[in-house]
Amino acid sequence: MSRTASHPFARLTPDVVLDALSGIGLPVDGRLTGLNSYENRVYQAMLDEGEPVVAKFYRPGRWSEAQIREEHTFSAELVAQDIPVVSPLVLRGDTLHRLEVADEEGSTTEFWFSVCPRRGGRRPELDDVEVLAWIGRFLARIHLVGEQRPFACRPALTLQSHGREPMAWLLEHHVPIDIRSTWQRAAEQALSAVAQALQAPTPMLRLHGDAHPGNILWTPVDMPQGGPHFVDLDDARMGPAVQDLWMLTSGDRRERTTQWSALLEGYTSMRAFDTRELALVEPLRTLRLLHYSAWLALRQDDPAFAEHFSWFGTPAYWQEQVRILHDQVEAMQEEPILV
Repeated sequence: MSRTASHPFARLTPDVVLDALSGIGLPVDGRLTGLNSYENRVYQAMLDEGEPVVAKFYRPGRWSEAQIREEHTFSAELVAQDIPVVSPLVLRGDTLHRLEVADEEGSTTEFWFSVCPRRGGRRPELDDVEVLAWIGRFLARIHLVGEQRPFACRPALTLQSHGREPMAWLLEHHVPIDIRSTWQRAAEQALSAVAQALQAPTPMLRLHGDAHPGNILWTPVDMPQGGPHFVDLDDARMGPAVQDLWMLTSGDRRERTTQWSALLEGYTSMRAFDTRELALVEPLRTLRLLHYSAWLALRQDDPAFAEHFSWFGTPAYWQEQVRILHDQVEAMQEEPILV
């Protein structure tokens, strides 16, 4: 049996998914569509009555039951404050459900899954300052809830978790030997600059954690619940507030300054923001780059890997990573954007 065929997600056949949804009381009519997701498996299921639903089957081994439940609790707290996030439905008295799937050899795989209402929308127009200000207000409201108490089980975004650990794992298991020393020097230099930037203590709070434009759906303002709503709290963790803001900016320094001004105009109308956190943007970007390489390397046995990431691990990939890390070292030496 191939590594791909033995991967747990290979066992999530349409019949298995439909049976799981039927088992928690959903009147599925047999129509099932896979949605754009790689870390987990996400499906739209049509029902005999009512609106379609979206089912998420969590990647086995990534989060514990307690960590997933913290995500759901955080989501419910946000909904209770009328913050438009897509939150799991309570079905059969719970938002989280367990599924065991046996293979032909009799071994079983445990999946945790949840079901949400389907919400449509498109990516927000981030070149519109009014849209950015609106998103800024939304994120500030999320953070007002997030700062009320910490996660007990979910991890924090740290130099160790997103920098040193990924670097060590990649060096041991994945970086090709002919570029290993070059990549290691670049990574160590970058992490040294990150460590220096993170010396000053920064308040940590519960975050969305992966607030990039693809996780924001925008609906026309003349529709019910129009405007932005966030999806996918799968990466929720403890971290600095700026982590939920920086991925919404791009372009040259002038463009990013305009974007930050709009974002923070909205944000600070709801919650104070310490502008000293702007100095963390490039260090956080550096940590995300290193963490992403390790994230990819750990998922090469996923059945969908070759389709989505065929370019990963090639000599050209690692050479490009060295260049990017050198660029990040330079970026971390620049003055942060002033707003």
